Amino acid sequence: MVKIDYHRDLKQVQSDGQLALWLSESNQHAPFDRLEWFTMLAEHCDLAPLIATARTVSDIAVLPLSSNRSEISALSNWYTFRFRPILSDEGLLTALARDLARSTHRVSLQGVPDEDGSATVLARAFRKAGWLVLREACDSNHVLAVGGRGYEDYLASRPGPLRTTLKRKSGKVTTTIFDHFDAAAWSAYEEIYAESWKVAEGSPAFLRAFAVAEGKAGRLRLGVAYAGGEAVAAQMWTVEGGTAWIHKLAHRESAKPLSPGSVLSAALFRHVIDIDKVDLVDFGTGDDPYKRDWMEIVRPRYRLDIYRPLDPRNWPRIWRAIGKHGARRLAAAAKRG
Repeated sequence: MVKIDYHRDLKQVQSDGQLALWLSESNQHAPFDRLEWFTMLAEHCDLAPLIATARTVSDIAVLPLSSNRSEISALSNWYTFRFRPILSDEGLLTALARDLARSTHRVSLQGVPDEDGSATVLARAFRKAGWLVLREACDSNHVLAVGGRGYEDYLASRPGPLRTTLKRKSGKVTTTIFDHFDAAAWSAYEEIYAESWKVAEGSPAFLRAFAVAEGKAGRLRLGVAYAGGEAVAAQMWTVEGGTAWIHKLAHRESAKPLSPGSVLSAALFRHVIDIDKVDLVDFGTGDDPYKRDWMEIVRPRYRLDIYRPLDPRNWPRIWRAIGKHGARRLAAAAKRG
């Protein structure tokens, strides 16, 4: 027998022993799959959680959703590298998709990977439950598969201009890497970010809370670069489950001629490859040109627009999709997965 629940109060999830354990670091080895991450999104990023679960005595499926008045979407935002179902049985996801039809007419999921089969599994589960599923690429994810290389071998494979920059600039910049949360280093990061080329931080409170938590767990790699005694670049990485995740990086525009960001990136790559011995480095989403200097693989991220096809509220969107893609391409997109 399948039991289905929806949790808007994350304290309920925490008090549910089986569910809390399933979403803990004991079972989930990426930050984006854990209850702690969902809680921080709710507390600091104004997201309304709706943790949908289906389970039997031995299996469980969790779909971390967010609910507003018009639709249900993924419980994720710009800090989330990828969104996916967290499950031990695909059949339970189909049961959950079927039950969701009782409470909503549309579900929108963005940033879904498929190198692990998530986009395919989600599309298949919702289609089996009678939904129309449209899938298209919406973003890129750059990664490096280390493949047993040491840092020096990895560096030798980088583009010539990057290696030249590092050779010329490394002596002008010093770096420090913290494996715990350091308040002074974090203040330096916030000052640097404010003077960088980047737009204002979406939720500084979320990012700091995440850094503190990862520091306590020993997963934080907070790098700071200095020139002339001044902090001029900073980056926030975390390391877990054989993967180094690059969350944030910034440098002062005034220090750009020193290439402090490149020098600091090199120091962090050396650290995670030679000391942490990671298998993969993940540069998150976005197709920024500089990521190609460091990464070797580009993976797509998908958006799934999921509709109840007989609900009139969805017809305008479905007709717009037909107008954009054509009936045949739309039918093919609906069948993929």
